[in-house]
Amino acid sequence: MIDLKKLQVWFVTGTQHLYGEETLKQVAEHARQVADALNQNKSISVSVIYKPIVKTTEEIFETLQQANIDENCIGVMTWMHTFSPAKMWVRGLNVLQKPLLHLHTQFNRDIPWSTIDMDFMNLNQSAHGDREFGFMVSRMRKDRKVVVGHWQDEEVAKQIDTWCRAAAGWHDWQGAKFARFGDNMRFVAVTDGDKVEAEMKFGFSVNTYGIGDLVAVINEIDDESISKLLKEYEETYEMDDDLKAGGARHSSVYEAAKIELGLRKFLEDGDFKGFSDTFEDLHGMIQLPGIAAQRLMADGYGFAGEGDWKTAALVRACKVMGAGLAGGNAFMEDYTYHFDPANAMVLGSHMLEVDASLAAGKASLEVHPLGIGGKADPARLVFNVGGGDALNASLIDMGNRFRLLVNEVKAVEVENDLPNLPVARVLWKPLPDMKTGCAAWIYAGGAHHTAYSQNLTTEHLLDFANIAGLEYVNIGADTKINQFRNELHWNEVFYK
Repeated sequence: MIDLKKLQVWFVTGTQHLYGEETLKQVAEHARQVADALNQNKSISVSVIYKPIVKTTEEIFETLQQANIDENCIGVMTWMHTFSPAKMWVRGLNVLQKPLLHLHTQFNRDIPWSTIDMDFMNLNQSAHGDREFGFMVSRMRKDRKVVVGHWQDEEVAKQIDTWCRAAAGWHDWQGAKFARFGDNMRFVAVTDGDKVEAEMKFGFSVNTYGIGDLVAVINEIDDESISKLLKEYEETYEMDDDLKAGGARHSSVYEAAKIELGLRKFLEDGDFKGFSDTFEDLHGMIQLPGIAAQRLMADGYGFAGEGDWKTAALVRACKVMGAGLAGGNAFMEDYTYHFDPANAMVLGSHMLEVDASLAAGKASLEVHPLGIGGKADPARLVFNVGGGDALNASLIDMGNRFRLLVNEVKAVEVENDLPNLPVARVLWKPLPDMKTGCAAWIYAGGAHHTAYSQNLTTEHLLDFANIAGLEYVNIGADTKINQFRNELHWNEVFYK
């Protein structure tokens, strides 16, 4: 279970000694009220922690240094209540390693027309104090998010939360470990990439483990644990009687449960946050891990098939960013097209592993042959994904940088029966339209594997990309191919 409330954003308010002790007391009291209100706001998923106001170079440096080493601090939110000369911030900002949000607000919402005087003006100087701070952050070429508006405005709280969720996803990557069972699917290009560069840039590691190491753990799982999980299957999913205990095909479900427990134990013992496998390298396993991958993903693990460690890491980040929101995030693949000119759509799926956090209703546990991999018939969860706004995100290695490509889509209800397609499936219409969306995706080098999200927006992923130093490319309602291709060309120059 991913609990974002355990994570902290530090609320740091800038001022200076110029204004006298009484003014500084008011600044501190106002800052505490703002921080406490944001912390109690139900729209903000993390804890907002008030920190003593900073008035000198030394106080700023010490506070930001402490933020760096505090394991629960995922970022810093700054506000200049009064004027805070920005040269005081240089040393602290130079060492700050955590994500930065600049809240451009002021304590009072309205100007008190009949009582305003110079004392009020000296106390409430965010309008130019924040500009001074903003200049220095820009001068230092440090990335940050700027949120503008009154701190009691709900829209401001939602923007803050979007950034907090992105910061949480980034924080989760730091020191994260992803297991790669076997290597990349043979001859496939886009799923591979530079794992050393990724660890340097993103903070997570990807290492390969022999499938025999996993099989050894699977074979140690006891019957009692398997029986307990099988009971959970029967209570949770629709199942035909011949798959239940005593049924003719129960052994397939039994083996799937054994694989899930072994895989879960391997990941827990190794403190992994995600994994990848490939059907070409599963020697010693009776069937492909279908329901195992689906259920582990539903519990928050990142996953992608065919050795695609980048998508596995991205799925995990999306799981963290979307924690507590309605809807889900899962591994996905653009599988086949419906090219009806009046109703063009993409059918998204994978051979086994889309997880049921996306399901529109109760999933069905089924066992069917799989014409790939050369293993026994695998168990998997079958369901339709509901309609609504969604997006596909792809993390790709462009050689000289990583690119995060996002396509906004409109998912549509699956209205046709698909009796011969026993997999999880979703239909969507790419924005701005089928031809433009698909062409733009291909021009940008987007992968066939994605993280599919029902509860994240482009703002979440843009904030995440900015924090991670990723090139961000978006395909949405306003995308025009010529302009989009120009953007890609400009980016090539920028990243050289």
